This record gives sequence, structure tokens and C-alpha cells, in this order.
Amino acid sequence: MSHFVKVCSRVEATIERNVIREMNELLCMLSEDLELTRQERYEQQQRLRVAVYHHSAEKKELAEQRLKWLTRGGVITL
Repeated sequence: MSHFVKVCSRVEATIERNVIREMNELLCMLSEDLELTRQERYEQQQRLRVAVYHHSAEKKELAEQRLKWLTRGGVITL
């Protein structure tokens, strides 16, 4: 199995786990991976960047939805 295929598998597994810290760590590791071509590195980093963006957008949507549910029919007092 080539190094690029291993990297693709690792990127895919990291995206599936959906853990931002792991994605960021892999982004940094890819930056220093000299075995990949510039294009290969860019493609895999871009996949991670998109996954981080979607994770953040999804998290924001869930927070907004949760607030709607919690405040429906009244106001929460702390």
C-alpha cells in the first residue's frame, strides 16, 4: 500500500471520528509530510478543512436549535 493511500485512509478515519483536535493534528502532520506531492497534501488538507468547517457549522446549528427548544413556551431563569 502506498504512502498516499495510507494517508487517505487516515484522513478518512479521522473525519469519521469527527474530533476537531485530531483533524487539526493531522493537518499539521500533513504540512510536514515530504513523501506527498504538493497536490496530494493540499487535497487531503482540504478534506480536513471542510470537515472542520462542517463540524463547526453543525455545532452552531445544534446550539441554536437547543436554545429554541429550551426557551419554547417560556424563559429560562438562572
